[in-house]
Amino acid sequence: MPEIVEEQPQVREEPSPASVIGDLRIHSFRSAVFGNRRNLRIWLPPGYDDRLNRSRRYPVLYLNDGQNLFESSTAFGGVDWEVDESADRLIRERRIEPLIIVGIDNAGNERIREYVPYRWFDIPVRNVLGKKYPGFLLEEVMPFVQKRYRVAAGPQNTGLGGSSLGGLIALYTAMRRPRQFGRLLVESPSLFVGDRRVLLDSARVKRWPERIFLGVGTRELGDDERSHQVVEDVRALEQILRAAGLSGDRLEVDIDEGASHSESAWARRFPEALAFLFGK
Repeated sequence: MPEIVEEQPQVREEPSPASVIGDLRIHSFRSAVFGNRRNLRIWLPPGYDDRLNRSRRYPVLYLNDGQNLFESSTAFGGVDWEVDESADRLIRERRIEPLIIVGIDNAGNERIREYVPYRWFDIPVRNVLGKKYPGFLLEEVMPFVQKRYRVAAGPQNTGLGGSSLGGLIALYTAMRRPRQFGRLLVESPSLFVGDRRVLLDSARVKRWPERIFLGVGTRELGDDERSHQVVEDVRALEQILRAAGLSGDRLEVDIDEGASHSESAWARRFPEALAFLFGK
């Protein structure tokens, strides 16, 4: 059974550090759904505060495990996704339109419970809470962001993503709220959870986001047999999505040769994913 590393909480209330490219604003956020507090990390595109852009509204991408996205000092293992560098570069190269990126911090010791939507006996926690995550996101996080920032409406302007268990819960949320998200990023997803229940459920989904990016490495878990199974699970999900009508212009799958289950791998694939999901 693949191993899952439980991350410890990282909390910082300081302004955006010099290591971040662009404007990163951090909000302390309390969830009534989960009964806890975490940070939301809001990255704003170049020119957001310019006078000429005051009436402009921007697409938005929500990403799980927000601690790991922008700063090595808060990222698991000291390696971040370099989301700010990649997004800033793609915007300035005019490969994507300016967008807002929202990093939703995980809840530290509660991460597994919040990111697992199915009963699963191979984890050291009981009473998983993942079925509440769609409500947490759509009824708490998204209204909070929409009230404070100029976010464009509609699924065509709204993306969701994550990696590992964060990828699993992103996929689950898109399945449960199919009309809310038009862009979906699923990196190295833990599809094995609950005897691969998410694959069974996904086969019954009638409506999928307009664009989906799936990424996985061939050395996710080090062990050849277990890594092969992770890739096969992603291939199975790809087949389900193809059967549902997602042609090449709607679905991109990156089987990354030699890549591990790590922030560095997700950082390397992020520019490709962002360009596919939000490209012109």
